[in-house]
Amino acid sequence: MHNITSELTRAQISRAAIERLYIAMRHLVIRGAYKPLGVSGEAMIQSLLDLAPEIYGSIRDKEKVELSGLMYIFQRLPQGIEECTYIKLISREGLEDSQYPSIVPAKRRRNCYRVDNEQMYIEMVRGKSDIYDILTHLTFMYVEAEKIRDNAIDHKGRKRREWKMLEKINQKIKSKKPFNKELGYSYLSYLLGRTYGETANAAKDFESAKKVNSLFTIVCALGQISIEEHEQKKSREISFSSTLRAKIGHHIFGTHWAEHIKQHLDEHNLLKRPLHIISSNLHSVMNCLYAESGLNNGKKKSSIEDLAKKLSKDNNEKLREEVRKYALKNGMIEIQDTTGVNIGVQIFDSKQLELLQSKKSKKNINNNNDFVLIVMDYAFGEQAYELMDELLKPLIKENQKIPLNIQSVNIMGKAGILEGKKGDIMIPSAFIFEGSADNYPIDNDIKTKDFDNSGLSVYEGPMVTVLGTSLQNRDILRYFLRSSWQAIGLEMEGAHYQKAIQAASKIRNSVQDSLSVRYAYYASDNPLETGSTLSSGGLGVDGVKPTYLITKSFLSSIMKG
Repeated sequence: MHNITSELTRAQISRAAIERLYIAMRHLVIRGAYKPLGVSGEAMIQSLLDLAPEIYGSIRDKEKVELSGLMYIFQRLPQGIEECTYIKLISREGLEDSQYPSIVPAKRRRNCYRVDNEQMYIEMVRGKSDIYDILTHLTFMYVEAEKIRDNAIDHKGRKRREWKMLEKINQKIKSKKPFNKELGYSYLSYLLGRTYGETANAAKDFESAKKVNSLFTIVCALGQISIEEHEQKKSREISFSSTLRAKIGHHIFGTHWAEHIKQHLDEHNLLKRPLHIISSNLHSVMNCLYAESGLNNGKKKSSIEDLAKKLSKDNNEKLREEVRKYALKNGMIEIQDTTGVNIGVQIFDSKQLELLQSKKSKKNINNNNDFVLIVMDYAFGEQAYELMDELLKPLIKENQKIPLNIQSVNIMGKAGILEGKKGDIMIPSAFIFEGSADNYPIDNDIKTKDFDNSGLSVYEGPMVTVLGTSLQNRDILRYFLRSSWQAIGLEMEGAHYQKAIQAASKIRNSVQDSLSVRYAYYASDNPLETGSTLSSGGLGVDGVKPTYLITKSFLSSIMKG
């Protein structure tokens, strides 16, 4: 009994730290600017240290710099941000038409602009979750920068020899001159408080990562700006544009995005047809419907799983483009996002799908194949509510409301699993909103039996919709797993989607009560298992099987009617 009580106490302390972080972040957005090492910034740093999220590993260690955590954040922050003293979060304010080239991070769809040597602008058009996400990453970055400075300066305030040598190496990198990497790893390992082997492996990972500077450059830039601030030459600053503060939370971008989709449906005479919304990536549905016909060309047929593995390889861009062009010629409509939400959309007309036409006689397919698929790319956190809420509303045309004939909403996502391993499948029976008493039971049309004989473990039960995956720690997650909640996983969009669906069906009456809802997730990480957090890397090819099993399950259910 004593162990359970102490564990719950730790979970409550962690939840309080998350709450303090979010209150601080909301306050700073309203205020308009703050200094990361000022009073407000230090409060955020302390809350993050109290929480010690799993994804940030050794954040509490005062000497060791967290290498996997740095790789994780720099794949989600714009390249070169470590060199900037001033960071400004903005709305969509016309920079897309300026002379500044857009910098898009490798693993987050954000348009960013380096306006000069010292300042980076970052577009925030995906809702509050996006702002919280980036502020958390930046706070972690500043914590690690202070460690680098501490390791670079001796007790008399003098720069250590290792730091001076790193500066020389960085100059060679900028001049594109060769240097002794092994010697560089030695200097770097001291400044990072890590072993030579850990440092060398991390440096190689950074070198091979897309849209990320070298570890030498990042460490040198973080340490240099921290040293300058410590010597009171200049202070780092994060600010929020007045336009961003005015627009945040008002569905401005989501409204335009949804209207654009409905106008396309209207133009192609698809508006009154049975509609099925799928939230997933923009390749699995297209590949399930077209890859076999588009790539086999009468040769020996490959299964969709084999084709998908082939298409998912980095060097097969040409092959992926071949499938896309084939799909566009055979009924797929592609809607490029121009609103700034960074959510692309594909529309598939079943009457034109070669795959469906060839299977008309099969019993498991409804003979009345006149449905339309609307496939939208993954949303991010609270953005899911904004987009789904707007998409389910009627089209306003010539002052008349034209309701959409939506038959089903199908949500596929990546999620952290609390029991099981990467690649396993989770079927939610309800969503629990972290930090509140809100919960959303769902009548999920997808069942565990749909994945019998798949070779993967399938878990069914409640899932936690978290405020941010980068803020989770083991105490909170163990509580949700072991308490009466018996949660199977954590994700960021489910409760937001369901809130919009329930509002549309129960309050606004813009969709019918018989609307089918399907949710299925595949495990991208297990945050309770050492070495299996998000910072340990993605699923790669191992994610292909669960992705396509879920996609095929959605399509099969839709086709059966």
